[in-house]
Amino acid sequence: MTAQNRLYLDHAATTPVLPEAREAIAHALETWANPSSPHADGRAARAALERARADVADALGWRHDIIFTSGATEAIAIAAARAKVSGRAYGATEHDAVGAAMPGAKVLPVDSNGLVDIRALDGPALVAIQQVNNETGVVQPLASIAERVREAGSLLLADCAQGAGKRELPDADFIAIAAHKVGGPPGFGALLVTDVANLAASGGQERGYRRGTENLLAAAGLAAALKSRAFADAMPGLEKLRTQLEHEIVASGGLVIAAEVERSAAIGAYAMPGVASASQLVQFDLAGIAVSAGSACSSGSMKPSRVLEAMGIPVETASTVIRVSFGPQTTETDIERFIATWRSIRERASSRAA
Repeated sequence: MTAQNRLYLDHAATTPVLPEAREAIAHALETWANPSSPHADGRAARAALERARADVADALGWRHDIIFTSGATEAIAIAAARAKVSGRAYGATEHDAVGAAMPGAKVLPVDSNGLVDIRALDGPALVAIQQVNNETGVVQPLASIAERVREAGSLLLADCAQGAGKRELPDADFIAIAAHKVGGPPGFGALLVTDVANLAASGGQERGYRRGTENLLAAAGLAAALKSRAFADAMPGLEKLRTQLEHEIVASGGLVIAAEVERSAAIGAYAMPGVASASQLVQFDLAGIAVSAGSACSSGSMKPSRVLEAMGIPVETASTVIRVSFGPQTTETDIERFIATWRSIRERASSRAA
């Protein structure tokens, strides 16, 4: 199976760097000085960095501060460590990076569709809630959540790694984004801050809010990826493709996770009853299709996804879930190929069980 014949449906993990981003990175290589250096070369690099920052802000419709980071994980960690509010809380289906950054925080429960019960918030805290869940695609109602958070004297940290550049940003005090989810380079992201007075400074670069040499190349790549609107413009078409996919999955005996609530057009989680996620991954991969599982491998044994467990999905179902995620170049032909393989895997499992 050659690379040209493979079908990539794991864009939620990382998506290919867009041509526009590659070109911007190559151009930025010509401005190679340290943006923090005071000489003319450094000033030229600083000017290029600030142009990239302004382009990111413009593409996202953001009118406040942007702190460039090494990715959404670092952005979350900065807010978690330095937000000027005493408590910490996060939804039960948040990315693992949130729990790692907020040990001992209050965990807010979710319902069977993965929607956070914000009523469980009890006092001032930094509250971390994903805009779009990375496993299920579930979209949190952040507008109403933000109201409750502020009523409690709290600050909202929205993890928009899966939403930025694909849907409108929410009204939040802090927003974490990742370049590699939207066609920019891996290892880069940003923390968007509505009011830096809510964040303790640490000294160093990024106006004193992050230490480390600024990554001009990656900043240029992120700006170009967002300016291209590749994902934003593709979302209506991806919505149609996902609808087609889910119709065929249900018709073939599969289950759609969180089918009753709003979900990102770019991410879907599906159960194939009776066929373990690990087995599906191997068979899809052998067929030249890249997808991921709704479970994580730990110490060599497959364990049910923490996200699906928090939603109350039975282990026998959760252990059969895979995630399919789309990019701007995903086509109807790709969906048809995936469905044909899905049916083949299902049919082989059924014949073995007969």
